[in-house]
Amino acid sequence: MQNAECKMQNEATRPVAERRAQFPERRSIGLVEEALAEAKCGREEIGAVAVGLGPGSYTGIRGAIALAQGWELGRGVVVLGVSSVECLAAQAQAAGRRGAVNIVIDAQRNEFYLARYELDETGWREAEALRLAAKSEIEALAGAGQVLLGPEIRQWFDGATDMYARAVTVGRLACGRHDFVPAEKLEPIYLRETAFKKAPVPRGMV
Repeated sequence: MQNAECKMQNEATRPVAERRAQFPERRSIGLVEEALAEAKCGREEIGAVAVGLGPGSYTGIRGAIALAQGWELGRGVVVLGVSSVECLAAQAQAAGRRGAVNIVIDAQRNEFYLARYELDETGWREAEALRLAAKSEIEALAGAGQVLLGPEIRQWFDGATDMYARAVTVGRLACGRHDFVPAEKLEPIYLRETAFKKAPVPRGMV
């Protein structure tokens, strides 16, 4: 799922426009243009860009980062990144969830990203930091009746609730923050070590 959001009103951090798409062929720039048009907002009015850093679709997050890099280069905006896990915790709290919740995101290779949050009337706090967990561990949490939230996880675990990080939540969490970074420094949240193997030189070449 792709999201695009435009312009938050400072006095109430109320979103002016949001666009969502279920299909990867909907290019991010198209969503942004639609949101800008609905908000009656010109590109020159955008002063900051917030990007969801995942964890999630590595390709999709890379695309969002590339878009932020282009916006920074072309318009001189400031940029910051927001964890998708924090977005999900904030959305769950805003939806009325209280107590302990486990945020679960598919990490492929029969593993899942897992973080635990405590939600109450005043907000949310991280109880256990994001880490990789085996499917069997998540199944044990589900079997114990614990709350599981995350994108497309009902297909994996009985009793889980599907929830997707929204662009509007990225914007709300970004409001009031000032930890801006050069867009080139943004990286997807990816807990596995990245290993690159140099390809051998083809035979016949020196």
